[in-house]
Amino acid sequence: MASTHVPRRVDVLVIGAGIIGSTTSSLLAELEPQWDILVVEALGAAGLESSHGWNNAGTGHAGLCEFNYTPAAADGSVDPAAALRIHEQFLVSAQYWARLAADGQLGEPEGFIRSVDHNSYAHTADWASYLETRYRALSAHPLFEHMEFSRDPETLKRWLPAMFEQRTDFSSIAATRSTLGTDVDYGTLSRRLLDHARAQGAAVQLGTSVRRLQHTAAGPWRAELSTGETLDAGFVFTAAGGGTLPLLQQAGIAETRNMGGFPISGQFLRTANPRLVARHRAKAYSHPAPGAPPLSVPHLDLRVMDGTEYLVFGPFGAFSPRFLKAGKLWDLPGSVTVHNLRTLLEAAQNGTGMLRYFIGELLRTPASRLKELENFLPEVHAGDWELITAGQRVQLAKRIDGQGRIAGFGTEVVLSADGTLAAVLGASPGASASVSVVLDLLAASFPQHFGRWLEALRGQLPHLGATLNDDPQALAHVRAQIARGLKLDW
Repeated sequence: MASTHVPRRVDVLVIGAGIIGSTTSSLLAELEPQWDILVVEALGAAGLESSHGWNNAGTGHAGLCEFNYTPAAADGSVDPAAALRIHEQFLVSAQYWARLAADGQLGEPEGFIRSVDHNSYAHTADWASYLETRYRALSAHPLFEHMEFSRDPETLKRWLPAMFEQRTDFSSIAATRSTLGTDVDYGTLSRRLLDHARAQGAAVQLGTSVRRLQHTAAGPWRAELSTGETLDAGFVFTAAGGGTLPLLQQAGIAETRNMGGFPISGQFLRTANPRLVARHRAKAYSHPAPGAPPLSVPHLDLRVMDGTEYLVFGPFGAFSPRFLKAGKLWDLPGSVTVHNLRTLLEAAQNGTGMLRYFIGELLRTPASRLKELENFLPEVHAGDWELITAGQRVQLAKRIDGQGRIAGFGTEVVLSADGTLAAVLGASPGASASVSVVLDLLAASFPQHFGRWLEALRGQLPHLGATLNDDPQALAHVRAQIARGLKLDW
């Protein structure tokens, strides 16, 4: 007898409940409360992979201190465009979080965000000169006009006492400071955004993964879940971190056919020694070592997790073939196909610098890690620090100018040709830019609705979508709204 089972029908299926997936479900459930929205998450709670507080730096990437967003040109000039764009994106996210927090829909904001100074730090003559050029390029814009630069020893000691109070040679030292930085626990924020989506009517299934995804002849996407359930979705949003690319390729998304993934991990030194924590109340980013890739920039960060304060230093490169921290050892070899093999081989050939860096990192000794930390802290005691492993990232390998290459830093967006599937690949600054990224995807995927949605959002966030760098008055208004809603010291 033929089966009469009819798959469950949903309007939107969101796969993954990290910061991107939770943001998507939060926004959509609020904008379209009558839609049937289902969020599935493979793990037992939201935000346990890359969004978890110990699996990312929590910097609230805003272009305030990160060297890699402002590369120097051959003539020594610094282009601020990427930092300006990223800061605008962060302010979009912060506006949304602040509005929800002010409405009592995210709990106490101190549980996921707090004010922490962001500093850039140079410790060679060339990099100190670059940092001053960077400061001048950025501070000429309203978004960064509050930034400070100094080579003065007394000023540096006041900004970063743990790093500078015991130093005697300041000849090659320079730093910048922004008092508008933050420390963000994206894992906690993901869970609160998912709770908000649930409160608006979205359904959530934890401990549930998508085993198979395919386009049906009738139009909707058919998903087979790990629970044995089958459902049809009019629209699919995939934000499953390292699990996204394999799922897209299995679903036959043409845009991903030749793409591959190379998993990387990171390790950090961590301390909760109250004497050290009390003397470093900032996030201090420096420049990469000679020959090291931009993703390796060392930084010493104040972190607050579950009410406890820590200092974290790193990153140090590590490797696992898993695409997710909770993934499988055969994730990498299992991802190689006849379609992406050439891309991966060429990316390996063109990315020898990155490969050399990771090989060197794998050969590191505990003493060499502490030695690098001494560039930040003149006095280091091994007993104060423990080594922790952060989350997995999948660096995208794709064809660029006819060659397979590692796509590099940033967030990659994939849209299916018919507009019924959207996906996010890559990493930083995705968490900080999450609301901006999701709004852009919704605009591309639902053009018939987006104008109405944007109008509704602007009812409470009147400057949403404006270029704040071009409107200092609007910028001041937005920052005041964010500070009030998130209880920041801005």
